[in-house]
Amino acid sequence: MYKNEFDNLLNQNKTFSAYMFYGQSTFLIDYYTNLVANRLGSPDEIEKMYFDDFDFKYAKDKLLQSSLFASNNILIIKLEKKLNKKEVTTLIEACNTNPDSKVIFACMDDSEFKTMGGYFTQKLNAVSVRMFSPFPNEAIRLIENHAKQLNMKYEMSALNNLYFMHRQDLSLCMNDLKKLAILDETITPDLVYKHCFGIGAVNFEDFLHNLISSQDISLDLETLLEEGINEIYLLNQVTSFVQQLFMISSYIRVYGSANAKEILGFVPPKNVWEKKSRLAMNIKPEKFSEIIDYLLGIELELKSSKISNQNLYLQACLRKISVLIR
Repeated sequence: MYKNEFDNLLNQNKTFSAYMFYGQSTFLIDYYTNLVANRLGSPDEIEKMYFDDFDFKYAKDKLLQSSLFASNNILIIKLEKKLNKKEVTTLIEACNTNPDSKVIFACMDDSEFKTMGGYFTQKLNAVSVRMFSPFPNEAIRLIENHAKQLNMKYEMSALNNLYFMHRQDLSLCMNDLKKLAILDETITPDLVYKHCFGIGAVNFEDFLHNLISSQDISLDLETLLEEGINEIYLLNQVTSFVQQLFMISSYIRVYGSANAKEILGFVPPKNVWEKKSRLAMNIKPEKFSEIIDYLLGIELELKSSKISNQNLYLQACLRKISVLIR
């Protein structure tokens, strides 16, 4: 099941005996794990078992026995490696045997857990939800919802700036919101820049702009990869950036001016949007298809070929983009 389907069930107050969250977005996995757990019971009724602390026998016994001090018995199990089918189904069945119990699996991987997701069936009153990285408009809505929960006053441009400052890392954004909430004043872009600091030595938005505008990105590219950014993630961000430029270019050519809300679904910081719009119009329309095909070809090579050093391979490939744009 995908997130949107699960959201509909949540809105209908549908509950299950067992839940499994997995996929690309560790933030959403944690977010929905905590959201569901807190809907099912109070903090005192929730127990957590993380990674190496997992003990199958203890988990089974806990789920089969009701708590003497609480009406709900909720167990969160966070995993990096999948469990076998027998263990998973035994724990789910324990929750069906004891209706006071619920188990939530937070699985920190995508491909590792695809098979395990199939064990969560309607017959067992269990659900598995695959979490993909949120689109920017969805991510900013999550930031805004959290700001409202903290009773913060804010300008939307400030939340946008915070999101882009942290290279779209929602965990860092949420942590900074808690820090900003202490100020007890309307959060503006200036306050964000004053009190928050983007990760890494390289501004990611500037890096993408410089790459597509054929500027020298060698040092920044090396720095990003040395900081540990994943090669596939970096490539996907470049592809997404080019796709945005194509949408902006197409919209302007049809309507004469760009509308960020209609094109992207959200409004970026003014300086980011103006730079992106200018760059989009500087690229010939026929070049977009060529660049995107090139980037998708690199991704296919990285995922399907045995490239000994993906880091160096990606650096070499990205440096060739300037040749395509000329």
